[in-house]
Order: sequence, then structure tokens, then C-alpha cells
Amino acid sequence: MITFNKPPLTGNESKYVLEAIQSNKISGDSFFGKKCQAWFENNLNAPKTLLTPSCTAALEMAAILIDIQPNDEVIMPSYTFVSTANAFVLRGAKIVFVDIRSDTMNIDETKIEAAITSKTKAIVPVHYAGVACEMDSIMSLASKYDLFVIEDAAQGMMSTYKGKSLGTIGHLGTYSFHETKNYTSGGEGGLLIINDKKIISRAEVIREKGTNRSQFFRGMVDKYTWVDIGSSYLPSEIQSAYLWGQLESAEEINNNRLESWHLYYELLKPLSSKYKFTLPTIPVELKHNGHMFYLKLRDIEQRNEFINNLKDNQVNAVFHYIPLHSAPAGIEFGKFSGEDVLTTRESEKLVRLPIWYGISNTQIQLIVNVIEGFFKNNP
Repeated sequence: MITFNKPPLTGNESKYVLEAIQSNKISGDSFFGKKCQAWFENNLNAPKTLLTPSCTAALEMAAILIDIQPNDEVIMPSYTFVSTANAFVLRGAKIVFVDIRSDTMNIDETKIEAAITSKTKAIVPVHYAGVACEMDSIMSLASKYDLFVIEDAAQGMMSTYKGKSLGTIGHLGTYSFHETKNYTSGGEGGLLIINDKKIISRAEVIREKGTNRSQFFRGMVDKYTWVDIGSSYLPSEIQSAYLWGQLESAEEINNNRLESWHLYYELLKPLSSKYKFTLPTIPVELKHNGHMFYLKLRDIEQRNEFINNLKDNQVNAVFHYIPLHSAPAGIEFGKFSGEDVLTTRESEKLVRLPIWYGISNTQIQLIVNVIEGFFKNNP
């Protein structure tokens, strides 16, 4: 069976994890944690980055940092993972879902302004498949209506929008290091990217359970105490050590995934024209990271047949999100702005193909052969 995903492993992760264990400082923000955060700040050109136990935790921190209050409204696409919404619902916000674009599966920037009300506090663009949303338009709207922008760039590490790294354009950004992402910190993990220097100090407090512990360790206060709300948003040093083994090979991993992505595209392009299925679209001036390769088929019935056929041929392909606005909690805690023209329709067509660091050209060719066989037998 060709699996859908394999967590990346470059070779030094176990060595660094052992070093972290033997250091007797495994609670976080030690040697490897500091190295990782410095790497991100240097490579992203970001004022401050903070490692978190997950992208969910980073989003929750973001919701606290922008002071989300009950009945505030937060705009986002419905086609996203539940954590994107949950982080704000936990603070009492109402989620306002906006339709997506069919080409990138990202939020339709032309539909956002109509969803803005006097209660709107933030816009949360989700960079689906590591392909950027139209951030110039979104930032312009945020400036016009004095809103926060929090980039959910869970899938977007190493991707850029007009030369800027995803996660560094809005006021805050988040990355995921879950095992399904291009880079992992041992199964789970995340990053909060802080682009507004005014909130760096408070971010450190919230991450340290509401205490000024970070200031204490820098010698800025003579003892630390409880000064704000917060929670335990600090990952272990073991997670950071694992991630450092991957950051050392960040370019290698990125290039390998892009090579696989482009091979899929090259092999499937003639088939897509012949059999009328859709390949991913990468808009001009955007650089993606090869996080995902997907097809969009005729409808949900054909997609289900397709997935089952690939499984019968030892290839594990999967569909993705069920739109949040149609879920029980989405109905309770959110509302859809305007009409759902594309979100449900396009999401029901989408199927993701296996792609990971180290997948071979032979495996990709085999998968393409199986796909061609499906369409030949199901005209």
C-alpha cells in the first residue's frame, strides 16, 4: 500500500532528542527551543516567534492576544480545520463564514467586505495547501475597518505571497508541525508568529500561564508572578529538538516535495484535459511549498468511486474537510455570510493524493497509472 502520508525524517532527530533528554532541561525554551525560534525569526524576518504545543494552541493564543470578547465576530472560510474556528469560539466569538474561490479553495477576498459588521473583530485567512490567500486585498480591508488579521498558515511554511513568507503579513500568523505537515516536531507542534511588536511582551506572558516568567529569566524583574490570563502553551524541549533536526534540512525537504508536486502535475496534465478533472492552480506571484497535491473530480459520487478504486489498487488517497458551517457546532456557533455557492460543491469534488518527503518517482508514476486506469474504465 502506498500510504497517504509519512512524517518527514531527515536523520538527526533522534540524536537531538537524546541530547535534549540528557541535558536535564526538557520543559521547553531551552537550547533547542531557542535555536528553533531564532531560525524562524531569521528566516521569516519576523519580530518574534514562539513555539507552541500545536497550531491549535497558537490560534488560541492569538484569540487572547487580540482580546476576543463574547459576541465579537470573526470572519473566515468554512473550508478549514475545526481549530481555526474553535480558538475564537472558546473566547465567545461568533464565526462568520465566507465562501471560497474555486481555483485555490481559499477564502474569496471579494466576499469579505459584505460580511463585515460593527461586531467584526478579525479576519482569519486560511492558506489552503500552502497557497496564499489574496493578502493585499485582505490587509486593505483590515486597515479600512480597523480589524485584526490572523493568518492560519498551518500548511504554509516555506510558502510566500509576493516575496513575503506566509504568516508574516497579518498581525499574527500560525504554523502547524503536526505529522501530516511538511515539517513536524514529533507528531504535534506549532508556532505563533508575532508581527506587531506591541504585543510581544503580552504573548510571552500568556504562553507562560499568565506569568512574567520570561522577563524574570532575562533579569528584567527580580521575581515572577501572575500578571494576566494565560495557559500552558509551552512545548517540551523534546519537541523542539525533533523539529531542529528538520529545520537543518528545511530547503532539502521543501525542494523534494516541490519536485514530487511538479512530477504529479507533469504526468497528470494531459490526463486532466482528456478526462475532465481539475488540477491545482497556483496564482502568479505566489510560491507554494508542495504541501498537497489534489484533484477535483465531477462530483462527490465520482470522488468516492475514485478513492475506493485507488484503495483497491493499494493507493491511499483521501478527501479533506467537511465545511464547518454544515457541522452541528458550526450551526450553533457560526453563520454563513451570503450564499454557499462554492464551498460545499467544490469541497465534495476534492481528493488528495499521497505526497511526502521521500516519495519516489516510481511510486508517483504507479499512482498516475492507477488514476489513468480508473478513468479508462469509468468514462
